[in-house]
Amino acid sequence: MALNETHDPQLRSWVAAANAAGADFTLQNLPLGVFRRAGSSEAFRGGVAIGDQIVDLAAALQAGVLDAPMAAAQPVMNEFMAAGPAAWSALRLALSRALRSGSPQQAALQPCLLPQAEAQFALPARIGDYTDFYTSIYHATAVGKLFRPDNPLLPNYKWMPIAYHGRCSSIAISGQQFQRPWGQILAAGEATPMLAPSQRLDYELELGVFIGRGNVLGTPIAIESAESNVFGLCLLNDWSARDLQAWEYQPLGPFLGKNFATTISPWIVTLEALEPYRVPWTRPAADPQPLPYLDSPQLRRTGAIDIELECLLQTEAMRRSGQAPCRLSRSNFRHAYWNIAQMVAHHTVNGCNLLPGDLLGTGTQSGPPAAEAGSLLELSAGGKQPLTLPDGETRRFLQDEDAVIMRGWCEREGAARVGFGELVGRVQKHVG
Repeated sequence: MALNETHDPQLRSWVAAANAAGADFTLQNLPLGVFRRAGSSEAFRGGVAIGDQIVDLAAALQAGVLDAPMAAAQPVMNEFMAAGPAAWSALRLALSRALRSGSPQQAALQPCLLPQAEAQFALPARIGDYTDFYTSIYHATAVGKLFRPDNPLLPNYKWMPIAYHGRCSSIAISGQQFQRPWGQILAAGEATPMLAPSQRLDYELELGVFIGRGNVLGTPIAIESAESNVFGLCLLNDWSARDLQAWEYQPLGPFLGKNFATTISPWIVTLEALEPYRVPWTRPAADPQPLPYLDSPQLRRTGAIDIELECLLQTEAMRRSGQAPCRLSRSNFRHAYWNIAQMVAHHTVNGCNLLPGDLLGTGTQSGPPAAEAGSLLELSAGGKQPLTLPDGETRRFLQDEDAVIMRGWCEREGAARVGFGELVGRVQKHVG
């Protein structure tokens, strides 16, 4: 994609909150999601975030303010995702012009706004399949050292994007609360596993990638066109029960340690909105270079995206005393060893067909230093080094009623800030 008038950092909106310093949902962002008025029985419908407001696309289309496909206003956005980049870009341009300061459409569009604080959100798409990748070499190496000290990074990691197929039925929108999972655990020094609640519950700081146009079964997606099949990105927390995972993952990989909950943020930020934050994708010269189907000149020039990621924790004690969440770590997606186009190209190279609304996870996004780890497993060195929180509490892994908050944003001089909003999930005690 190329920069266009929607990226102009000088543009301002008549929605005042969109112009505030540190605003996530600027006029240059315009992410999409699905919502309804909180506490109502209204149908869910498509919307666009601007400042602290939501443009109700159904209302705007009904009022004739926007000339856009009705698919964008549906309770799920799969049909609009399938429409392709030209349709997505056209809606973005129309909204940008309608929401700019001085727009003649302001009077007609203003009644179509709803404050985000008064909205309830739903999954933005009917997710037919979910694949979670493992794109951070820093995370893969750190975790590998904990489980395989003599051989932390398996040889295939540097040759292809590694992934597993997850469970889409337990994916929920931000605000998800779930019970602590039970499963088989093999305690240290024991020969017989026991059925018990997980004591090593963890989060994983990730991005989610929503597929737009899919591909026909048997027809791979080429690396050069892979990103035209991507609708946009969201935040993703792939909750993990590390003790269940450690016992079950050999020989076939994650199962009960992963499938009990996955949380995503409500808003999908399009790749077009992220265009000003492209940076070169690089591979160390001493490492194996990707096979031709995973490499291209365009990928090398602009294949990485500079997205800051942050994870915070708020314990029950912190909430009771009115303390704000504390930051656990901060990292950046630009450090990913494998990028979005490579994920899509590899996923389909065997002929696998992706469908509109399918979700890919990037895997835990850890940065080069240990302090930029995207999971407690890394931050606590497998539970051996507890973290001390500002109120004196300690954590090796998550406890009941802990809330994990994730945020993401892009920001640099000469470009408007583009944010992802917030993802929140909370662990509840298992009942029964």
